[in-house]
Amino acid sequence: MKKINGIMAGVCIFWLLLLLTTEFLWSRQENEAGRAYLVEVNRMMRGMEEKQGFSMPDLQEEGQIREVSFLPYEKLGDAGAAADFLRHHNGSSVHIEPLMADQTVLGLVRFDYGSLPKNKEFLRIMEGLLTAVVLFVLTILVYIRNRILKPFAALSSLPYDLAKGHIQMEIEENRNRFFGKFIWGISMLRDHLQASRKKTLQLEREKKMLLLSVSHDIKTPLNSIKLYARALEEDLYDSREEKRHAVMQIRRLSEEIEEFVKKIVQTSSEEIVPIEVENAEFYLEDLVSMIKEYYVPRCRLLMIKFTVAPFENKLISGDMDRAFEAVENIMENAIKYGDGKSIDITVTEEEDCQLIRIKNSGNPVKTEELPHLFDSFYRGSNAGTQEGNGLGLYICREIMLKMHGEIFAQPEEDGMCFVLVFST
Repeated sequence: MKKINGIMAGVCIFWLLLLLTTEFLWSRQENEAGRAYLVEVNRMMRGMEEKQGFSMPDLQEEGQIREVSFLPYEKLGDAGAAADFLRHHNGSSVHIEPLMADQTVLGLVRFDYGSLPKNKEFLRIMEGLLTAVVLFVLTILVYIRNRILKPFAALSSLPYDLAKGHIQMEIEENRNRFFGKFIWGISMLRDHLQASRKKTLQLEREKKMLLLSVSHDIKTPLNSIKLYARALEEDLYDSREEKRHAVMQIRRLSEEIEEFVKKIVQTSSEEIVPIEVENAEFYLEDLVSMIKEYYVPRCRLLMIKFTVAPFENKLISGDMDRAFEAVENIMENAIKYGDGKSIDITVTEEEDCQLIRIKNSGNPVKTEELPHLFDSFYRGSNAGTQEGNGLGLYICREIMLKMHGEIFAQPEEDGMCFVLVFST
């Protein structure tokens, strides 16, 4: 806000200084012009006096004098002639000198000259245009300050508050057409964060309750196993049948504990990242436009050759935002784990499905790693020292499955290719 106020003040000061400078220079020029017309009048009067009478001078050689007229002495008493002689002409000033010869007045000589130099009217027009431009600029700056910068300053703290966890705050509705979508997006983000926090807390509560319940259920068979093992260790069973029965019980109880462990593992692996998908229909071109808009400038900055092959626009089913998230995860992996030379996207159609292939140059994943590539927290051997949590491809698979699609990887000689399969 301070900067734009300073700009507005600077524009006003520059405008005032320009007007004052123009007026000062013009006043000097006007004074010089005023003295110039008197010089011309004196020169013409001396010429007439030398000729002992009035003679029409050549006005083309003069600068300020526009017209010269003469009223003889005999017609001074004629009211009509005098009135016509003294009539004012628009845009001119009048200077009258008596013409004399041998101490006798021959008449009056009238000189019409420009009261202002010819280009002053042009200067006034330019000053008016400059004033109009300055007022227009100031109007735009005031509009930007009041309609854009002030509302933005009031909204700039919202993302910071959300990042600090203040998701219970109320966001006031604003009809400003510049920030309506931004406020709507922040409101959606807040609602999403609230829902995610609530769902996460619920999942954590359920998992803890399950772990407590399972751990309690495990104690009973575990204690029984300990008793059977101790009896076998101390040789408390006399017959072979009793020993066999004890071994069978240990086996059964061990399998029961194994089922509990499987249940824990399954519960721990479910919904690592809550993913909500709203399946609908969208055009393939809209998805590709989003990809280009985000990654073309980014790849240009990273000096990665990024190409999208021509394709035929189709209507596909799914959630476009989630589809972009899946593509985004693959693109980030291509940038992070590729060799930084090229990323190519091609779109093909197979059996009523649209296939988006994303290929990056670099080292491919080993064949034996492919079955685990989409597992949660799994990272391939080509990850090297790059940071990551191993959830990107897992999230991609979950998104594609919830959109009734599929994703798979294809190692190639000169890089890695991921294929997203969308149903039409």
